[in-house]
Amino acid sequence: MCFRKESESTVSNEKPKHGSAQPPGNTFRTGGTPRNWLVPVILVSLREWNSYGYELMQRASAFGYGAMNPGTLYRTLRQMENDGVVESSWETSRGGPARRMYAITDAGEAHLDFWAKSLEQYQHIMNDFVRLYLGKPSRTNEDEDL
Repeated sequence: MCFRKESESTVSNEKPKHGSAQPPGNTFRTGGTPRNWLVPVILVSLREWNSYGYELMQRASAFGYGAMNPGTLYRTLRQMENDGVVESSWETSRGGPARRMYAITDAGEAHLDFWAKSLEQYQHIMNDFVRLYLGKPSRTNEDEDL
């Protein structure tokens, strides 16, 4: 990817072509979910209650994940555990095979708070983009207070 300095940028008088601006091919997953979206999805699910991998895969479908490779989920959970945002323990009290139960940590709560604040800011930007795309007037500061 190449970036130009402001002094090197040029202004064109040509009209842009619709559909000519596309995000890089690896920015979004199938269905439009952003990369690294699985981490906050897992954290928000674990904030509700402790869970095990299969249940987390089912909950992820509500966030745009269809058929997920279990290896992807478990690699992500292992990395999250290494990062200290989740912790796990074996649960054997249910009478079936032992399952690894995951729980969010205090560091995970802080990480989730950061994601939520970032997404809120991103949502404002996206709302402004859609508003502009649809030809509606821009928001004013008074609109933000409503």
